[in-house]
Amino acid sequence: MPSYQVYVIELDKKVFSDNRKFREANPQFNGVLECLYVGMSSKKPIERFKQHKTGALSKKGIKISSKIVEKYGLYLRPSLYSHLAPVRSRAKALELEANLGKELRRKNYAVWWN
Repeated sequence: MPSYQVYVIELDKKVFSDNRKFREANPQFNGVLECLYVGMSSKKPIERFKQHKTGALSKKGIKISSKIVEKYGLYLRPSLYSHLAPVRSRAKALELEANLGKELRRKNYAVWWN
């Protein structure tokens, strides 16, 4: 059974001015802290980050990278996720991803997850 890891990628702040959906999802953002992407994967965070940045496709030819990370992703932020242990179920990982996104948003980061 695979394990899943939640990860955080810092995004270029241009995402806030360029992307209407990102801006609308983060009305609390005051421009002081960073813009972030929270994701989860059965791959190591560095492998997943590389997939995002290269616009990777699945074996079936389906895009598996986030457009936001492909265009604005800068680097991983392990200090924001390394306290979270990998989990066994995809459902638990999706829950952790959303919970971390909401927690970071409450701390005034601008955050995207899906």
